[in-house]
Amino acid sequence: MIIDTHAQLWTAEALQTLPPAMKKSYEAVFAGLQGQTLETTIQDMDAAGVDKSVVVAIDAETTYNYRVPDELVAQAVASYPDRLIGFAGGDPHKGKAAARALERAVKELGLKGLKLMPHLAELNPNDRQYYPLYEKACELDIPVLLHMGTQYHAGTRIKYCHPLYMDDVAIDFPDLKIIIAHFGWPWTGDTIAVALRHKNVYFNIAGWAPRHIPEDVIKYMNGPLSGKALFGSDFPLVSRQRIIKELRELPLKEKTLTRLLTENPRKVLKL
Repeated sequence: MIIDTHAQLWTAEALQTLPPAMKKSYEAVFAGLQGQTLETTIQDMDAAGVDKSVVVAIDAETTYNYRVPDELVAQAVASYPDRLIGFAGGDPHKGKAAARALERAVKELGLKGLKLMPHLAELNPNDRQYYPLYEKACELDIPVLLHMGTQYHAGTRIKYCHPLYMDDVAIDFPDLKIIIAHFGWPWTGDTIAVALRHKNVYFNIAGWAPRHIPEDVIKYMNGPLSGKALFGSDFPLVSRQRIIKELRELPLKEKTLTRLLTENPRKVLKL
């Protein structure tokens, strides 16, 4: 079984509130984003031999009036319940209301995790405004996936996405499953350091063609962090077929590849 821990809904309905400048900036970097449907996600999974994929909601309503609703993600999962796994969005500016919404997303909509976008919230991820969401995620025993490192939303700042902030969060919430997305590039050394010292911190390789993954990340994936690395695509930014093909061409141990594609995602997602 191959499990993708990180993909987007890039359908017309999901993009309704995405600011035009942000959409344009992503399309300038990643080709072929137009015209995506839920069916193209399944087709891409099939072509790559991927059995299941996480799809994420987004809540940046307070700062940018941008929201991919939890309900929309739940509808997508309901269309393909054996293939898709939904993560809720979270807006830390909403405080306890955000925590209540997360509880509803998990208990009523059946979502299995939380996705946070610090650059869209314009808050460092160790800011206390996030803590009601972290507390609720611990209570619900779900993983939290955070965008870390650079990104291409026009007008936003990458300073909020530094993986070193997750050291504080891991200390304050030792039972919280934390996933640092995109291995925190360009701060890969900090991602490695945080993942090494905290048993509850993982990272994914989403959004990268594997042939461009830095050597230090590959080194630690093959070594002490082989149990912490997670396959992710960030589809439609990069096709799963390309990722799987290039992963098999990297100098990865067979055990590393098995853990990356199957064992580690199953553990984090409780599959």
